[in-house]
Amino acid sequence: MTDVVMPQMGESIVEGTLTKWLKKPGERVERDEPLFEISTDKVDTEIPSPAAGVVSEILVEEGKTVGIDTVLARIEESGAVAPVVPPAISPEPPASSPPTPTPTPPPAPPPEPPASAPLSPLVRKLAREHNLDLTQMQGTGAGGRITKQDVEAHLATPPPPPPPAAAPQPRTRIEPLSPMRIKIAEHMVLSKRTSAHVTTVHRVDMTKVARVRERSKADFQAAYGFSLTYLPFFTRAAAAALRHFPLLNASLDGNNIIHHNDVNIGIAVALENGLIVPVVRAADEKNVAGLQRAIVDLATRARSRQLKPDEVQGGTFSITNFGSYGSLVGTPIINQPQVAIMGVGTVEKTPVVIDDAIAIRSICLVSLSFDHRLIDGALADQFMSKVKQVLEDWSEEVL
Repeated sequence: MTDVVMPQMGESIVEGTLTKWLKKPGERVERDEPLFEISTDKVDTEIPSPAAGVVSEILVEEGKTVGIDTVLARIEESGAVAPVVPPAISPEPPASSPPTPTPTPPPAPPPEPPASAPLSPLVRKLAREHNLDLTQMQGTGAGGRITKQDVEAHLATPPPPPPPAAAPQPRTRIEPLSPMRIKIAEHMVLSKRTSAHVTTVHRVDMTKVARVRERSKADFQAAYGFSLTYLPFFTRAAAAALRHFPLLNASLDGNNIIHHNDVNIGIAVALENGLIVPVVRAADEKNVAGLQRAIVDLATRARSRQLKPDEVQGGTFSITNFGSYGSLVGTPIINQPQVAIMGVGTVEKTPVVIDDAIAIRSICLVSLSFDHRLIDGALADQFMSKVKQVLEDWSEEVL
């Protein structure tokens, strides 16, 4: 019998949320075959089975958060499958004869006014004309007789207001947030509460980069097996700008500035149910091909839950490419404890004025959200001007 325990996914990780079981009790699992999925503060990932055999019991249900080394399940290595007990089937009740139908009583006759108080022809006429139920009226004549004055007083009295209509029931569906969504929400609120967010936007002429990409993308695909996108060009430009303005590569720890020697750029990756930011390490030491390879590898493994915890830690700057979904510009939230994040809009051909003439250029709006506690607007714009200069004066080949 082998115990399956909650693993420790990094030095600072003390607990994890079991999000999904990939095997059920009684099913066979091979060693290193994915057995369950977990979510931690750093990463969502699949955990392989520690042994081959049959899942004999599951001790922690999906959605529970437990500490490391907690026993989650047990695997019977002998391969014996626990017998499955079929559910008990209750015998059908004996057929009974159909009940004898109850005869429907005849409808009650319409109410008549009291026999002891005959009505005058005029009162009857008024009742017919106004469709009045005289049995609901109290007469003031002799013997309780309903008079013309009673009918006129009744007609002069406004009817009571109708009861308020019941509010329509909304058609809703309640769904709890996933563990990843909860963590994203906590991190985003923490960042907005921590940093003084300011965003600056610069227009970048990507025409030279677009031409290099267009003439190289077929050979690039053939040589490396993956597409050449605009993202590695922006990453290359950001890495160069971070070397010129290293304060944007720093982070804040209380009243202390932590200066990082390495340029480790996080690349935001959209998942089916959230967002994760794996890190391209030593980004300033990689060319476009190396950056594209790293981005593709990290994004692919992020979507298949194969990232390791240290691959989403240690970032010093972040880039988010919302332009891949057609967005022109955005104001991204800083990835704590970093002090800046660059947002890349879509690259599209746009008419612009150059030397008093109209020309068609490939234009992109690039934003920078920065922490005004450490970064002033002048420095942020100098950084963006460097990014802009690298991209607009691009001369580096990618093959």
